[in-house]
Amino acid sequence: MQLTLATWNINSVRLRMPIVEKFLLAHQPDVLCLQETKCTNDQFPAEPLNALGYVHQAINGQKGYHGVAIVSKVPLESIDRRDHGNVGHARHVSATFVAGAKTIRLHNFYVPAGGDEPNREINPKFAHKLDYVEEMKSLHSGAEPGISSILVGDLNIAPLEHDVWSHKQLLKIVSHTPVETDGLKEVIARGDWLDLMRQHAPEPEKLYTWWSYRAADWAAADKGRRLDHVWSSPDLGPHLSSIEILKDARGWEKPSDHVPVIARLQF
Repeated sequence: MQLTLATWNINSVRLRMPIVEKFLLAHQPDVLCLQETKCTNDQFPAEPLNALGYVHQAINGQKGYHGVAIVSKVPLESIDRRDHGNVGHARHVSATFVAGAKTIRLHNFYVPAGGDEPNREINPKFAHKLDYVEEMKSLHSGAEPGISSILVGDLNIAPLEHDVWSHKQLLKIVSHTPVETDGLKEVIARGDWLDLMRQHAPEPEKLYTWWSYRAADWAAADKGRRLDHVWSSPDLGPHLSSIEILKDARGWEKPSDHVPVIARLQF
């Protein structure tokens, strides 16, 4: 069987339901993980998603901010939500599902952006981001015996040199500063995670999933960053058949500044 899984920071799911529906109809993923849904659980557009076949839903919402959701054609079990830092933010949801002979725990994260100033002493948002990443270091891909793991989401960090349009020019820009990139690399190392996007397209290939709204012509400038990620436990690496970054979605009507990333695994 093939499992198709997508992740997308949608930047308000209610505002952008037309492009969510367009994406689902065209690409038919089995599972879609959304970040920055920006609505409470009772405001989440469950019915339109049910109508498209995504009847299994794990939601962790919040009024006007943050928010994550997993919508799926396959049954979801053991739903869990974590609040790193205990600050009341809806930034994580996870669930288990079955693919072939594997039971998989799927984590969907929305890591804090961190504001504009990369100094924790004067910027509480950056301090919160670093503390959040520190807590993620305890998340191991083999935490549950007999259960494989996938971690996706907008992690708001581009960890590698070719995850940004200019490594040198972004070293002091939030999302690519050394303290952030080193932190995320440690999350991967300590948790024994496999970066599936880089397994599929190793460096020095440039990979971007986000293009700023501030660019007058985002496509011409092409000053992107890889802020969205797909990781797995090592046992799932051989099952990866493809990764697709849907760059065209950045040019859709009323787009998010992030685009969907689609992973296909064969079991």
